[in-house]
Amino acid sequence: MKKINKNDLVEIIAEQGHLSKKDTKIAIDLFLELIEQNLIAEHEVNLTNFGTFKVKTYKSRTGTHPQNHTLLEIKARKSVVFHQSTHLKSVLE
Repeated sequence: MKKINKNDLVEIIAEQGHLSKKDTKIAIDLFLELIEQNLIAEHEVNLTNFGTFKVKTYKSRTGTHPQNHTLLEIKARKSVVFHQSTHLKSVLE
C-alpha cells in the first residue's frame, strides 16, 4: 500500500489542475485549517460523496492495567471520527 503525504498531494493537484505548487499548497493548508477550526468548535464537517468528520467525546472511566491488573482512571477525551459516505463505500467495494 502506497502512502501519500501532503507534499505529494500538492504536486498531484498542481499538476492535474494546472496550478502553481505555491498556490496549491496555500489552498490545501487553508482547507485543512478550516476543517480543524470547525472540529475544534465541535461542528461536523460533511464532504459530499466522501464522508463526515466529527468530534466524539469519551467519558472518563475506570480501566484495568493489562500487566498487573490494578484499577486505573482513564481520563475523558475527545477524538475525531470519520464516517465514509455511501458513495465512497460503494467505490471501495
